[in-house]
Amino acid sequence: MKRTLKLAIVAAIASQVFVGVSYADSVTMNWGPELQRTLVTFNQDFDLKYLNDYQNQKTDPDAHDTNPPRTVQGVENIQAAIRSNHPLAKRLEARGVNIHDVVNAEQAADGSITFWLK
Repeated sequence: MKRTLKLAIVAAIASQVFVGVSYADSVTMNWGPELQRTLVTFNQDFDLKYLNDYQNQKTDPDAHDTNPPRTVQGVENIQAAIRSNHPLAKRLEARGVNIHDVVNAEQAADGSITFWLK
């Protein structure tokens, strides 16, 4: 009986932990349309990572470096979403980023985004 009660309490506590998980933790958060909607209003921290060999990365991605590469249209959509968010565009430019060099973006569970640059 005590084991059952302890298991029920642990299960209840564990389920409460997941109540506060945001939408950013969903599987679809880095899919094109979802990511673009996020970028349009994004105002949190971001990281920058550079791809040393972007042309090779498009055909042979390194799983340790980035998400799978975006299509040409996907890259254009990400860049357009960034341009439409003027404060984000200015923050990127202040860090020396040309928006044309952004080739991918990945949102983390904490809401931050990593921008991949060529």
